Amino acid sequence: MEKKNAPQRNSKRPAASVKGKRSQAKAPGGKPAKGKAPKGGAGKPGAKAVKRASAKAPAGSGRVKDQAKAPGCKLCAVFGRCGGCSLLDMPYRAQLIEKQQLVIDLFAPLANLTALRPILGMDDPFHYRNKVVSPYAPGRKAAAQPRRGKAAARPQARREILTGMYAKGTHQLIPTDTCALENETAKAITLVVRDLMRRWDIAPYDEDTGEGFMRHCVVRVGHSSGEVLVTLVTNDDEFPSSKSFCRELTRRAPAITTVVQNVNTRQTNVILGEKERVLFGPGFILDELCGLSFRISSHSFYQVNVAQTEVLYREAVALADLRGSETVIDAYCGTGTIGLVAARAGAGRVIGVDNVESAIRDAQQNARHNRIDNAEFMALDASAFMAALAVKRAGDEREDGAALADRSNAAPADASATSAGAPADDLVLMMDPPRAGSTERFLDAAVRLAPSRIVYISCNPVSQARDVAYLVERGYRVEVVRPVDMFPHTDHVECICKLVRA
Repeated sequence: MEKKNAPQRNSKRPAASVKGKRSQAKAPGGKPAKGKAPKGGAGKPGAKAVKRASAKAPAGSGRVKDQAKAPGCKLCAVFGRCGGCSLLDMPYRAQLIEKQQLVIDLFAPLANLTALRPILGMDDPFHYRNKVVSPYAPGRKAAAQPRRGKAAARPQARREILTGMYAKGTHQLIPTDTCALENETAKAITLVVRDLMRRWDIAPYDEDTGEGFMRHCVVRVGHSSGEVLVTLVTNDDEFPSSKSFCRELTRRAPAITTVVQNVNTRQTNVILGEKERVLFGPGFILDELCGLSFRISSHSFYQVNVAQTEVLYREAVALADLRGSETVIDAYCGTGTIGLVAARAGAGRVIGVDNVESAIRDAQQNARHNRIDNAEFMALDASAFMAALAVKRAGDEREDGAALADRSNAAPADASATSAGAPADDLVLMMDPPRAGSTERFLDAAVRLAPSRIVYISCNPVSQARDVAYLVERGYRVEVVRPVDMFPHTDHVECICKLVRA
């Protein structure tokens, strides 16, 4: 589910969103899971919120959008101002029904109604984000505090230090001390860093002037391991008193297992820079996902909702129906998480392809770390790789110079020979493209390769439905459509679609 840029084909299908959409039906085949109130929070939404969510409203009325203008809700004082979530004042069951209906509307023209399965929601849809990114910014002028001894010689921070979330679509910082979605340990650590910045007179970064030292604090918490990685993003290589700062940070937040300084001196909205140094601990954490162990550093991609990622991956691998002899192509594989799960779950061989070299290095490291020897990962363009395999399978020697270049660059001899030579019945395609969806070149190659099963995972059901329609028109049949709620209280919905040759 690593999302990268990809060209988007023309589509007549309009954009869809949970916002402003009113469901007229319950999810087919069963009831969505109910959500619990956040631990230590203010409880479930009050009667007023429930009444709003259940009131009749025509489709496209903008009801959710109008609610977002309201000043907060019982679960969050800054709801409607902060850009972190948009559906927090809607009961979780109602959110699931609307997301289910969105998927039904998109896929009903493409699949039998029996293929549309109920959405998989969370039992506890709060504090699920195990990665918290908190920017720091200067606020109002702060009054100078009298100090004694050596501290009196150091210049004092002249402004308040703000941290929280940006208002949607802006760089206006909305200060927050709590969040219903973020991991509570991680959120508390960002506040400890803010308090220590005041004590150490560390100035927050000012985006307008490019001045200030501390830009961001990025905290990652292992879902299973509980290990905590703190990355302090600074505007300068020099970090005075870094040892004493880290000593006090880990004393106040003993859950921390490692601290890394990341240096980013560019005037950009990109959070991380290239240069890093370890200030405390090993510089990485370990966590478990679907029975596999993953090493996570500050630059590593790792799902922010591990609990639902396990639900998503197990469902996708189950739909792949692996029996031990299949070659699985894991297209747009990112750091290889789903490919490694498939390799461990019964695939004969897994070939992962992605055009991000750093992600492929992580995938290869993850395979070695888990002692998986039936999976390999290559830094290649997925569309070019698939086209080269299709050419090799067809034995077509009439390709032009560009195709030959693609073939030589896209598919090393051993990988292409094995996957292209495998019978179609033993070939399974798993694909997880970026939000824009796949390319026509990729889909055309997939049709020519004719894998027996295609398992298509997407964070954007609109582009997914467009691509699925292309495959259906060329001989595939939709067997299963399964939405998964990866990000409760937001408009986003993940969706798995299984296709088989008709």
